[in-house]
Parts: sequence; structure tokens; C-alpha cells
Amino acid sequence: MQNKRIISLLPAATEIVCALGLQESLVGRSHECDYPIEIANLPICSDAKFLSGNDSAKIDAQVKEVLTDALSIYKIDKELIKSLNPNVIITQNQCEVCAVSEKDVQDALSELTDANVDLISLEPNTLSDILREIKETAVKLGVEKEGNQLIEDLEERIDIVKHKLKYFPEKPKVAIIEWLSPIMVAGNWIPELVNIAGGKSVLAENGKHSPYIEWQQLYDENPEVIIVAPCGFSINRTLQEIDLLINLPGWRDLAAIKNNRVYIADGNAYFNRSGPRIVDTIEMLAEMITPKYFAFGYEGEGWIKFIS
Repeated sequence: MQNKRIISLLPAATEIVCALGLQESLVGRSHECDYPIEIANLPICSDAKFLSGNDSAKIDAQVKEVLTDALSIYKIDKELIKSLNPNVIITQNQCEVCAVSEKDVQDALSELTDANVDLISLEPNTLSDILREIKETAVKLGVEKEGNQLIEDLEERIDIVKHKLKYFPEKPKVAIIEWLSPIMVAGNWIPELVNIAGGKSVLAENGKHSPYIEWQQLYDENPEVIIVAPCGFSINRTLQEIDLLINLPGWRDLAAIKNNRVYIADGNAYFNRSGPRIVDTIEMLAEMITPKYFAFGYEGEGWIKFIS
């Protein structure tokens, strides 16, 4: 175990590795890995093929254009990876837009013919997938005991929320906005997290990819709670484009707006990452959906109430 040299090409994987006590074994990271802060000085082994500073509509168009001609919107630095001499590389096979894909890494490894590298590829779609893959990653990295303890701690926190809401009588309709233009609602594990936190997720199905929707669908569903957490966006980044929602016709007619229950959350750090902080996301959702029951202290850092 002392000789592990790990490159993580997925932010969630970096968080998993560090939560398992293996931060010192990391020798490289992706351009999106930013937590914990102590990994900031690691060599960056990937980059995006598009300009992420653009607005939502332009980013969406660029992503679709790149994916038309290639299998991934990311590129990896093969020479840097070779020089770092890893014996473990962690990536994902869940979403070509989320991070460097398994195929990208396999293609790179085929050129490093002298390398003996274990490839760990994560592909979570549900909360149980996330927890299972954390446990499996721990086994593959030789820290099964630490993995079991981490899962026990995470499940205990989830159970606290579940137990407190066991007899919660009302489940407000909750829409989680994962992209602003075009509008996308959060699928994968998010509907289950919403349910655990006391809400009823609308317009997306648990375990299925996040769908694009028309504005009229959201208007007709008329959710009682709206949480805006775009993929890869911080709270401040979302605030720069929130007008894309509030200027839509009929926005002020929605129940969530009338009841002052619109929130902006840090999608990049919490909602979009399939690592240990997914339980932070559950706790944050509980604060927003069932505020009379929970106050974990995330308001202001992980989410804010938006007054339109």
C-alpha cells in the first residue's frame, strides 16, 4: 500500500481517495479536482476542449459540437501521466460531460506500453451505487477497513435524516435545476436524495440521466420548491445567469416563487459529485426542503435563499 501512486481524473474520486486517508498517495489530478484544498498543488493531468467561461447556452452548444466529433469533451496530458509513473488511475464511465472517460484513459494507457497501471472506473447512477463504489474503491486500494468505517459514518448521517422525517406528513414537489439554458433537471441520484430529505422530486427519474425539459413542463408541474444547482457551477457563477430563469414568462406565477422557496446551491461541490460529500448534499436538501426539522449549518456556504 505504501507504494501506491494514484492519479485521479474525477473530482469525486479525489475526495474518495482523501476520505480514505490516501491523500499522500495522490500524484496527479484532473483540472476540476479542487477538494480538499490540500490537493491544489498536484500536477494537473487534464483540460477541457471548450471555454468554460462562456454562458450556459454557449457551453451547451460547445459541448454538443465537441461530442459530435469526439467521444469526450476533455483531453488528457499523456506525457505528464507517463512522467508521474502512476500504478493506479481513477476515472469514470458515467457521463462524457462530467469528467475524463474510461475510454480516454484506456487510449492513453495503450501508448504507455511499459506501464503496469490499475484502472478504476466509477459509474454511479444512484445513492447505493455511490456508497458501493466507495467501498469497492477502498478494497482495490488496500484500505478495506477504512472504507468500511467511512461507509458506516456516511450511512449513520443518512439514517439521522431518514429517522427524523419518518412520519413527515407532507412531501412538497421539488424541482432541481441542473442546467439553465436549455433547462435540465437533475436525475441520477438526486431524486432519491430529495425523497430522503422530505421532498418529492419532479420531472426526473432516479437512476436515469438528467433530462432536458421545456419551460412549459416546469410551469405546468408548478413545484413548491425550486433548487438551482447547475452542473459545475458555484453559487456565484449561478447568480451571474439566474436571469435566464427569472425572466421566463410566468416565472412569478410558480408556487415556489410565491412562497419564497427558491434556493441556489453549489452544484459543483455537492450535487454533481458522487463522493463522500453526497451526504452533505442530503443534509443541505433537508435544510431547504424541511427547514423546521434541520439546521446543519450549510446556509451561506453550500446554499442561499434567492429572493427574486
